[in-house]
Amino acid sequence: MTAGKKVTAVGSLLIGGKKYDLPVRSGTLGPDVIDITTLYRDTGRFTYDPGFASTASCESKITSIDFENGTALYRGYSIEELAKHSSFLETCYLLLYGELPTAQEYEAFENRIVKHTMVHEQMTRFYSGFRRDAHPMAIMVGVVGALSAFYHDSIDIEDPAQRERACIRMIAKMPTIAAMAYKYSLGQPFVYPRNELKYSANFLHMCFFAMPDQDYEVDPAFASAMRQIFIIHADHEQSASTATVRLAGSSGANPYACISAGLASLWGPVHGGANEAVLMMLEEIGSVDRIPDYVKRAKDETDPFRFIGFGYRFYEDYDPRARIMAKACREVLETVGRHHREDPIFKIALELERIALSDDHFIENNLRPNIDFYSAITLKALGFSTDMFTVVYGIARTAGWIAQWKEMIDDPSQRIGRPRQLYNGATERNYVPMEDRS
Repeated sequence: MTAGKKVTAVGSLLIGGKKYDLPVRSGTLGPDVIDITTLYRDTGRFTYDPGFASTASCESKITSIDFENGTALYRGYSIEELAKHSSFLETCYLLLYGELPTAQEYEAFENRIVKHTMVHEQMTRFYSGFRRDAHPMAIMVGVVGALSAFYHDSIDIEDPAQRERACIRMIAKMPTIAAMAYKYSLGQPFVYPRNELKYSANFLHMCFFAMPDQDYEVDPAFASAMRQIFIIHADHEQSASTATVRLAGSSGANPYACISAGLASLWGPVHGGANEAVLMMLEEIGSVDRIPDYVKRAKDETDPFRFIGFGYRFYEDYDPRARIMAKACREVLETVGRHHREDPIFKIALELERIALSDDHFIENNLRPNIDFYSAITLKALGFSTDMFTVVYGIARTAGWIAQWKEMIDDPSQRIGRPRQLYNGATERNYVPMEDRS
């Protein structure tokens, strides 16, 4: 019996004068959970939990988040240590297989990824079917979903070898698909992978190499920042997009369809689209001298305006990812030089950061800059257009999605997802012909 299945206590629930015993299960970290699997069978009642904020929908060994103390672990390893020491592919290996690889295992894994970085040449025709001004995330959702039409040897989820092949392909091809979406939005030719480059540097090369007759070298500071962005965004427990991937996968859908569903969920402005919304907010403010007016509005409870990229819905202390991203952001701003640091957007962002870290209102309400704030500034400094921010997030989160999907498929207790509801609509009514309706 796994740690997550261990019954450590029994709780009691009193309904209508009758007592029902419910097992309490403990994991290795985090709060205990009350197992309500038999609640409907025994009581004829459901629980009501909008947003599933108090519901554990699965058992997992991949990521642990301590929202009270501000820590995040991938398979038990601190994301801060991984961001400092690990490569993104090593982190992918860890998420997929549960252990850090040996040198030989890493080399074999990297070689397998490299073999699959190209996409089928016929897939390039998909891009020309989109409008030139299509949002890159719209392209990503469509193209990733279409992978199942090209790679029939990795869609049988009952075959472990095909599941493994799908995992490798998704991690390998996502940067190529994303870079092609970016190039298409710019009207530039696609750039093929250079597999002698590391994962993060290869993605930057595919996005920013423009002229065939010119050399392009990826700045090491940029590659390092990209690596850290990928690592800290790789997984975050059961987020909306991860839960979407698991829910789609629970029906037996092929892995490419599941990842496409995850991308669609990630696109939302209160999830992965938040970093894009940060830049839009900074552009709306426009200049440093307008910041006091916006700060005043943000403090006014009757004004609907609120700063995007500040505060946390779940973290009570501090998001550890923001600490990592803040450091990477400063390193990139130093690298791009004074000209870029004088950009009004960067000046607004740095002034907002100063205010948020010193103003009593922001401090008392835990409105410190979060990961979306710092990643937005960093991605802009790296040269990405705003509509690519969520795409970059999607590349990173693919590692977590595919690991979570793989874990779900291997879990013998997993069943098709079927949330319940509290129905408040009309009761049964008799149909009235149209001519008799008044």
